[in-house]
Amino acid sequence: MTTTLQLSDNTLADIARNVAKYPPEQKQSAVMAALIAAQTEVGWVSPEVIATVAQILEMPTIAVDEVATFYNMYDTKPIGKYKLVICTNLPCQLNHGETAASHLKATLGIGYNETTPCGTFTLKEGECMGACGDSPVLLVNNKRMCSFMSNEKIDALLNELRAEGKAA
Repeated sequence: MTTTLQLSDNTLADIARNVAKYPPEQKQSAVMAALIAAQTEVGWVSPEVIATVAQILEMPTIAVDEVATFYNMYDTKPIGKYKLVICTNLPCQLNHGETAASHLKATLGIGYNETTPCGTFTLKEGECMGACGDSPVLLVNNKRMCSFMSNEKIDALLNELRAEGKAA
């Protein structure tokens, strides 16, 4: 049996707010929001996070694990401070998506599903992000979408994130 962990009061309150959106007998419907809240605090969805969310929502651990491993917004392995997801679907590829991906790989010195040795960046491939007209598209930490990512814009973004990381 996997052990659980103690989430912060803020994270528990966030989960409770999401649980309250559903009838009491359907609180497991808040599983996706609960996983996001816990991942935001912990940094990834560890087995302990899955067990904790399962306990809070009174659902089988395997059911939470199925959600966490199905959707690519959940990180089931440790990642860098900044997760960069570049769209590799056809519309982005037809509009310099591969150029952007190659530039990211060369600049960071890593491939897809790898993290820089310093732990700052993790690079992932992404499916369609619904912004085909803005390609190539890159998503930072599942929250910030960056459009029209030329090599220059990628370099500027990486410099901005590096500076932000040093300031934190």
